[in-house]
Amino acid sequence: MSTAVAALRSVVTYIAILAYIVVAAPVALLIGVVFRWKRGMYALGHAGVWIALTLAGIRFRVIGRENAPAHGAVVFCANHESNVDPPVLFRALHPQLHILYKAELRRFPIMGIVFDVGGFVPVERNDREKALGSIERGAESLRAGNPFLIFPEGTRSRTGELLPFKKGGFIMAISSQVPVVPVAISGGRAAMRKGSPIVRPVHVTVRIGRPVPTAGLSLDDRDELIARVRAEVQNLLQEGPVWT
Repeated sequence: MSTAVAALRSVVTYIAILAYIVVAAPVALLIGVVFRWKRGMYALGHAGVWIALTLAGIRFRVIGRENAPAHGAVVFCANHESNVDPPVLFRALHPQLHILYKAELRRFPIMGIVFDVGGFVPVERNDREKALGSIERGAESLRAGNPFLIFPEGTRSRTGELLPFKKGGFIMAISSQVPVVPVAISGGRAAMRKGSPIVRPVHVTVRIGRPVPTAGLSLDDRDELIARVRAEVQNLLQEGPVWT
C-alpha cells in the first residue's frame, strides 16, 4: 500500500474513532454509572475497537484460545512491541478484560473517566507509593473475579527483543492466587513507524499459552514466577506468525 493511500485511510480511521468516542463515551458513562451495566459498557468498547481495527486494516488470528479462561480471574501477561497491541488484545482475550495501564493516558479526560468506571487501573510509574496502591486495587479486582491484562515490560520494545519484566502484575497475581496466562503478540510493529501517525494494514498473530498457577505461592516466589512466565512468552514468540 502506498504512503498516500495509507495516510488517507489513517485520516478516515482517526475521524471515525473520534466521532465514535464523542457519541459512545457519554452513553458508556450513563449505562455504567447510572445503570451499573458493565457488560453494556464493554460492548460499546469492543464495537469502537472493532471499527478502529477494521478501518485501519489490522487483522489478527489467535492461536491457543482454549488456554484463555472464559470465566474467572486470571492475569494475561503479554509482550508489547506496537501501538496496536492493546486494542488487538482487548478484542482477542476476553469480553470484559481489565487493563493495568500507564497513568499518562489519563490526560484524555473522557477516556480516563470511562477507564475508571470500567475498572481499569492506572499505574503511576514514577511514584512508588501510588504504584503500590494501584497494584493493591488490581489485586482486589482480581479477587472479585475480574481478568486483567498486563504489559510487564513497562514500555514498547523498539527492537522486538523481549525486555526485562517488572514485578507489579505478578505481585497482583500472587496476592490474589490467580493464574498467569502468557501471551505473545507479533506482527504489529510495521503498523506505525516511529514518529509517524500513519497506520498501515498488518496481520497480527496472538499466541496464548497455558496458564501458570500461583496457588500456594508467596511474594518470595515472585522472581521465579516472573522467570517462568517470561520464558513461556519467549517460547511463544519463537513459534512465529501464522499468516502466510
